[in-house]
Amino acid sequence: MNNQLTVCCATLLAFSAIRAQEARTDSMALQELDEVVVSDSRFELSRENSGKTVIRIGPRELARNQGRTVAELLNTKSGIEISGSRGRQGEVLGVYARGGRGRQVLVLIDGVRVIDPSSSSQEYDLRLLSLDAVESIEIIKGASSTLYGANAATAVLNITTKKVTGRKLRLSVESSMGTNQAAGDSDYSIAAFSNSARLGGTLGALDYTAAISQAYTGNLSSLVTTEGEEDPFSRYNADFRLGYKFSKGPYLRLYGNKSHFRSAYDEAFGLMDAPYEYTSEQNRAGMAITAGYDKGEVNINAAFSEFSSDNISNFPGSFDGRNQVVEAYNKYIFNETLYSLVGLSYIKDRATFGEPRDFTILDPYLNLVYVSAYGLNINVGTRLNTHSEYGNQWVYNFNPSFSFLLENGYLKMMGTLATSYITPSLTQLFGEFGANPRLEPETNRTIESGLEWVKDSSLRASILYFNRREDNYVFFDSAEFLYRNSSGTIRARGVEAEVRWIPFPKARFDANYTFTERKGDNAIRIPKHKIHAEFGLDLAKGTYGALQYAYTGSRVDTDFVTFTDTDLEPFSLVHLYFSQELMAGRMKVFLSAENIFNTDYTEILGFSTRGRNLRAGFALTL
Repeated sequence: MNNQLTVCCATLLAFSAIRAQEARTDSMALQELDEVVVSDSRFELSRENSGKTVIRIGPRELARNQGRTVAELLNTKSGIEISGSRGRQGEVLGVYARGGRGRQVLVLIDGVRVIDPSSSSQEYDLRLLSLDAVESIEIIKGASSTLYGANAATAVLNITTKKVTGRKLRLSVESSMGTNQAAGDSDYSIAAFSNSARLGGTLGALDYTAAISQAYTGNLSSLVTTEGEEDPFSRYNADFRLGYKFSKGPYLRLYGNKSHFRSAYDEAFGLMDAPYEYTSEQNRAGMAITAGYDKGEVNINAAFSEFSSDNISNFPGSFDGRNQVVEAYNKYIFNETLYSLVGLSYIKDRATFGEPRDFTILDPYLNLVYVSAYGLNINVGTRLNTHSEYGNQWVYNFNPSFSFLLENGYLKMMGTLATSYITPSLTQLFGEFGANPRLEPETNRTIESGLEWVKDSSLRASILYFNRREDNYVFFDSAEFLYRNSSGTIRARGVEAEVRWIPFPKARFDANYTFTERKGDNAIRIPKHKIHAEFGLDLAKGTYGALQYAYTGSRVDTDFVTFTDTDLEPFSLVHLYFSQELMAGRMKVFLSAENIFNTDYTEILGFSTRGRNLRAGFALTL
């Protein structure tokens, strides 16, 4: 089966490339393929000059996924697996990138690191984020600690929130509702709702935005063993942004955010119905200043975040964390070939374990980008991490690429050698259960090599191999009831293949395939093979339809009744989406159907998954 999947994906890529030779082109096709990439260098470079296969999810793709969660959308991309995203909304999410764990993925919101210091592994809970608020997402995979610091070991999720418009006043409203049932149910009762409203505009040098959103799902139990019982989830978000453009150039932005969710859940140990509940709240405030000058730009970002959560269960607990981030960096362009970035980052994480505990991180860093006129591009950087608890850690990145110009396109060769680090969390160092202040940071070494081919402004195909080594990783030793650094080594390797083909102006085909192999532990919930494909078509003026296919291969999960590992069967899901524009494009209505064949499958052992469900909604801009 594995060999068949590999051959199938390779054949698909080759077939797409051959057929694209006859493809028609237009300005939209060029726009779709000739992207500007920011995340891998912090400079706006054309994709041809980037040494990474950065994934960008833009406004158009986000609009076609209205009603979904951020986790659901990310789960469609190569190299990413988010367990829990196919089940009851509100389930704990496991974010795995390139065979790594959640603590190795760093989330940025508007360029600022967001991590909950009170969590055991310093992860950001994606359940707090509403997709309605997102303008774009860039996913840069691989070791990125030189640019983004601790935890950026397997991926960086650079999330940009929606920007203001040039109009004095604009109101945007989105709303949707749908069913929320397992494959064994067939009542199709409405049990999922999401609503959002955003008001913003520009008044001379001043711009402003205020937004609220709400989501609720019910009718689905956390566990498959508790049929007829429901565990609801609810979330609300409030955002504001105020910006001012000074006459001499600097731009000042102030912002604030409040996010809260409440999720009922059941007892995972023994798989029993239980009246458990988990609530989490985040409050963020910050400011950003951008000042441009001849050949350069200075950026200063400062943010303060508070996190609080309560767990009502047989093992109750309350958790509080605070996070302060201040970062300043200078971008300077020497000429058309040489770009430089010099920065300094300060982080202070604080959490309460009976008494407040904290640590600080101070990182100076340097990054250089060389873009030659003959195709050679080099991205190189280094960072010195200074941690108040464990001392210094040095990381580096070397990312060369070479682009061969072809008729109406290019062929790019890419390679990367980079290191990264993951600092122990406050819980692991000072927490109430198993804390060990003698922990050392985890270290990662990543090697990548790949090819990207762009042809006729209608085809982009890429294939990339990665190999990562994890040393000194932190684990919980249940025998000694203590967090420890492992003496063993984790090795992860894999292949990521992607294709985007525009056979004619009104159609687009996207597909990706991921092979992942992790050795050194049981690698639970990480599929060895994964495929996602989507064919979209403009059926008529303002009418769009899309067919999606997703395959998740076999993987291992832990049975928490017997505490043994169990193999999970692969499964395939098919989704449909239709939308229609009205009122000269100011309004869009949509209808989506997920898991149209009502496949019954297991994502996480013992936990519910969604069967055939329908969702309808609209987006209106005035």
